[in-house]
Amino acid sequence: MKKKSFPQEAGVIAVVVVVGIALSLVAPAFRTVDNLMVLLLNGTVVLFLALGQSFVLLTGGIDLSVGSNIALTGVIAAMCMRSGAPWWAGALIAIAIGIVVGLFNGALVYWGKMPPFIVTFATFGISASIPKIMTNGASVPISDPLFAVFGRGSFLSIPIPVILAVIASIVLAGFLKRTATGVHIYAVGGNKETARLAGVNVGKITLLVYTISGVCAAFGGIITASRLMTGYPTAGAGTEQFYSIASAVVGGVSLFGGVGTILGAFCGAILIAEVSNGMNVIGVSAYWQPLVIGVIILLGVLIDSNRRSISLKGFFARSRTRAATEPRNTEVGEHR
Repeated sequence: MKKKSFPQEAGVIAVVVVVGIALSLVAPAFRTVDNLMVLLLNGTVVLFLALGQSFVLLTGGIDLSVGSNIALTGVIAAMCMRSGAPWWAGALIAIAIGIVVGLFNGALVYWGKMPPFIVTFATFGISASIPKIMTNGASVPISDPLFAVFGRGSFLSIPIPVILAVIASIVLAGFLKRTATGVHIYAVGGNKETARLAGVNVGKITLLVYTISGVCAAFGGIITASRLMTGYPTAGAGTEQFYSIASAVVGGVSLFGGVGTILGAFCGAILIAEVSNGMNVIGVSAYWQPLVIGVIILLGVLIDSNRRSISLKGFFARSRTRAATEPRNTEVGEHR
C-alpha cells in the first residue's frame, strides 16, 4: 500500500493557520477585513524580496543587497520623474537598475569566484550609498499621481501591491516548476559540478537567479516609493533583507540549495507579516519584533540543517542496506 505524502509546504501552512487563530482569539481586531488588508499590504515588499531571495538560495547562494536596492531603485525612479519622465518610464528605469545590480552580483559570484555573502554584502553598501550621494541624503518627492497606483491603488477593494505580488508568485512558481531552466536551478543548487557535467550552463543560471532577485527588489522599491510618493535614500535600511531570508527559510527553502518552492516562500512571508502585524495589534513593543523574527529564523535554519542531516543519514543507510542485500559477483572458473 502506497504511503500518503504531504506537500513540503504543509508545515508552514499549518503554522500560518495556527498563529492566525491564536492572534484572532487574543486580539479580535486582528481578524477584521481592514487589518487583513493592512497585513497583506505591509507584507508585499517582503514577499517580493523573498521571491527573488528564494531563487538565489535554491542555487546555494544568498543576496544581502535586496534591502538597499529598495532605496536605490525608488530614488532613481523618483529622480527620473522629477526630471520630466512619465511614471511608466520611471518604473521601467527602476526595473532596469534592478537588472544591472543582479547581473553585477551574479557576474562577481560566478566569474569572480567570490563568495555570494561577500559580493552581496559589498553591493548592499554600494547600493545604499549611491542614492544618498545622488540626493545628498534628501528625499525626492514624486508629483505624478499615476505613479501612486503601484502602492496606493486597488482593484475590487484588493490593493494593487497585493495583486502584483500574487501574480509574480504564480508566474515565478510556474517558471520554476514547469520549465527546463527551473529544473536546472534546482540542479545547480544540488551539486554545481554534477550539473555542469550534465550540460547545465551554471554561469547562465547564476546570472539569472541574481537578476530575478534584483528585479524583485526593484518592484519592492517601486511599491515603497509609490506608497510614500517619495524616493527615500534610506528606504529598505531596516530589517527587510533579513525578513526576506527568514520568509524563504521558514517556508522550506534550504540555505544549502536545491530544496524549496515559491509556495513555501510565499507562506513564509505571510507568516512573518502575520507575526509582525499581530504584535502591532496586540500592542507589543517594536523592540521585541526583531527578537521574535530572529527566533523564527533560528528555528527555520535549525529545521533545515537537521533535515539535511537526516536526509544524508537516510541515504547512507539505504546504500549500506542495498550493498548488503545485493548478491556479490564471484568469478567462476570455466569447466572443461
